[in-house]
Amino acid sequence: MLQIGIVIYDDAEVLDFAGPYEVFATAARLCDAPPWQVSLISERHQVMARGGFAVQSHFTLADHPPLDVLVVSGGVHTAAMDNPVLLAALREAGDGARWVTSVCTGAFLLARAGLLTRHRVTTHWEDIADLRHGFPALDVQEKIRWVEDGNRLTSAGISAGIDMSLHLVERLHGRELADKTARQMDYAWQR
Repeated sequence: MLQIGIVIYDDAEVLDFAGPYEVFATAARLCDAPPWQVSLISERHQVMARGGFAVQSHFTLADHPPLDVLVVSGGVHTAAMDNPVLLAALREAGDGARWVTSVCTGAFLLARAGLLTRHRVTTHWEDIADLRHGFPALDVQEKIRWVEDGNRLTSAGISAGIDMSLHLVERLHGRELADKTARQMDYAWQR
């Protein structure tokens, strides 16, 4: 069974992790035998996401299983960018993962951890200029919901992470499951 880990931190944007979580959990529920397990991962078991939303993670950065898919949530990422424990854990998890992905400003964390180097990427429209300035070797795309470059997937803000996650369901399992998942969620998937 594949392991999908969504990394969150204080001030993570709720829909940046809850949207992908719902996609992967719903897709697994629609299968006779779940193809993956999805979990939330953070430095401490409890995280205070944006808006004062308290979240209990399944695993910490120190005790999660090896990941096949790493998803890094966006949000107010400034403090996370200077967190050596988080960055080292991302680097280690990403080095062994089949897919390394981010939602919104999670791309900044992947870049700081060295997991995005000269890749084509995207982020929230409001943060495009900052990503270009901070990581000039990246080919930052704008006006696009998500970008796939090799085994790297990055998405624009918030709901674009749901689109990217449905695309990943298609890549991991097939178009039929991705379509069924979008329908079950009553979500208009933008491919």
